Amino acid sequence: MQPDRAPALETTPLFETIRVSKAYGVYLALRDVSFQVSDGEFVSIVGPNGAGKTTLVNVVTGLLTPTRGEVRFLGGDIAGVGPVELARRGMSRTFQLVNIFPALTVRETLAVAVASRLRRVANPFRSLRRDDVLQAEAERVAEVLGLRARLDIVASTLSQGEKKLLDIASAFALNPTVILLDEPTSGVSTGDKHAIMEVLVTAAKAVGVRAIVQVEHDMDLVERYSHRIVALQEGSVLADMAPEAFFADPAMISAVVGTRRKTMRTP
Repeated sequence: MQPDRAPALETTPLFETIRVSKAYGVYLALRDVSFQVSDGEFVSIVGPNGAGKTTLVNVVTGLLTPTRGEVRFLGGDIAGVGPVELARRGMSRTFQLVNIFPALTVRETLAVAVASRLRRVANPFRSLRRDDVLQAEAERVAEVLGLRARLDIVASTLSQGEKKLLDIASAFALNPTVILLDEPTSGVSTGDKHAIMEVLVTAAKAVGVRAIVQVEHDMDLVERYSHRIVALQEGSVLADMAPEAFFADPAMISAVVGTRRKTMRTP
């Protein structure tokens, strides 16, 4: 998952979709989508508006059940198991819009995520500050995500970039094997985008995340950090290739990104 694009550590996929389709009535949002993610990979899913990127992530992470096809994680079929159970099995995600508790501090927010992982659901808010295990885990995650100095700051007062990091940190607090990120830098200033990505990939190594999948519209980030690019068009896989090949193909750039710029608009 490093920018040097070291090869995957093994050929057996951590997860894969096999001919996945998702229909809404007669409309097919996904059409026979098959792709794999292996140990050590950073995979970017790209495509124009309406290509099916977020729908695919929602199917993979259990928010949606595929109309047909398989989603397999660590060898087991996970189609439709739901995001809570899937997180317990080792796959977590973030959303395009920041999803945090604005009235909680950074420390409390991360402790809630840790409590969910440890299944400590009885009166979680009342016991957050009294539970040494939750506190230690919250501090550990804050440290690797660069938020230790902000632990006792109320989330609503953080900068947009820090809110994004907190959202990502909450997903990391679940100790995932694989993490899926839906536009991890959306709404963040251009100057902060690469800083967030550097923190993210470094943190992934530190906590043992084995693969990252992101939906991303910023082609500079896609080119810099991806091992592979899966390009969607009208719900189908248009290409699955290395970034060097993707960005060297004028027809691919025109079909997926457009000819005038390397950044697509947010879906």
